[in-house]
Amino acid sequence: MNIHIDQQGNSKVAIIQSSDILISDVQGALDLMASVQYNHECYKILMNKSNLTEDFFELKTRLAGEILQKYVNYNVKLAIVGNFEEYDSKSLKDFMYECNHGKQVFFLRNTQEGLVALHSIS
Repeated sequence: MNIHIDQQGNSKVAIIQSSDILISDVQGALDLMASVQYNHECYKILMNKSNLTEDFFELKTRLAGEILQKYVNYNVKLAIVGNFEEYDSKSLKDFMYECNHGKQVFFLRNTQEGLVALHSIS
């Protein structure tokens, strides 16, 4: 796993680069968050959807809710980028739509959109 920091003014975003699944459970999500905070003093994370287990996108597993609640509790902003059109679930699409209209978690198409979203919030 590589972590690159994109900084614009006082806003820092940790861009996670890996070909592996980095988050397969709540503990993995907490470990990633702690690593980014401790090693880079950064509270905004951008990662590819391929770094998350597919169970994250199955809302009935409740994994997404548990993980994202931890990020909200610790005030860590998150952008997940990738192609989400493969998912048919109306509930998942509604969930992503609501997230994208907030200021905590974003589901976007690419890194550039993720950086714009994360740098635009404090």
